[in-house]
Amino acid sequence: MEGVEAYGFSAAMSGAFLVSSLLFAAFNRRLREPYMDEVFHVPQAQAYCHGSFLQWDPMITTLPGLYLLSVGVVKPAAWLFGWTGPIVCSTGMLRFINLLFSAGNFYLLYLLLLKIHQKNKALSYIKIRQLCILISRRA
Repeated sequence: MEGVEAYGFSAAMSGAFLVSSLLFAAFNRRLREPYMDEVFHVPQAQAYCHGSFLQWDPMITTLPGLYLLSVGVVKPAAWLFGWTGPIVCSTGMLRFINLLFSAGNFYLLYLLLLKIHQKNKALSYIKIRQLCILISRRA
């Protein structure tokens, strides 16, 4: 990552995370109960959190990856911080896990864009080089 590019990414990442955190706090403060499709996903994630990996809601059509990752983050954090009871797999905690994953998605998007634009830079360089060769042959 170049210097200016790194600063730009850091600023964008910080801004996006700040806005997401503010939205998370406002949303979570006003809506403590599951909302919209959370009605299906929160009980499923809570079942996984309690070790019921064979329980599945047939209304859910997505793969269980996010539930497994949530358990993989929440359980060690609960052990580390000494959390017990309903807070461990609460709706708010599961929303917070999504907030963390959104930051990860932002970074992955950045890496994809970087990869795409590097490919375009390389193609541009090759095209310019070919053009120079063609011009030099005609001269």
